[in-house]
Amino acid sequence: MRRTWAPIMALAGLTAACASVEPSAPPTPVVTAAAPAPIPGYDWFLSEDAGTARLAYGIEASDELKLGLDCTVGTGKVDLVALGKTGSSQIQLESGGKTERFDAEGEPSELHDGDLLTATADLDTPVLQRFRSLGWIAQWVDGERTAYAPQPGSEVNVERFFAFCD
Repeated sequence: MRRTWAPIMALAGLTAACASVEPSAPPTPVVTAAAPAPIPGYDWFLSEDAGTARLAYGIEASDELKLGLDCTVGTGKVDLVALGKTGSSQIQLESGGKTERFDAEGEPSELHDGDLLTATADLDTPVLQRFRSLGWIAQWVDGERTAYAPQPGSEVNVERFFAFCD
């Protein structure tokens, strides 16, 4: 009889030892939201003049513009200027998971293929506020996404623009 109890007691001891060990917590997922890389030679440039400001993604001192934002102090509005496919009637922007389509007017661009599109948006539109916090924004044209990220050190121009326009 002694032999029967020995394995049962050993098993009970092992079970008790296992039960006293706290279960390990599941690993915390690591989320990394890396900003897109800047386009070589392009950057965000800010200019201010008599109550108006322009934030432009392009090449400095050139007519090369990918996306422009214009505002007048205190209006709460921003005018968007972007290149689009010929016949386009929308500017589609995305930043950090927020996406918005803006109805736009287009006219043939004299410098690029396609149309030069213009639209007006509220400064507090979620995609624009996300752009303000992240420093980059992407434009979708004909199913292709191009991200406009600042060169190191120029991300402050994005915040300066929004602070000026507020």
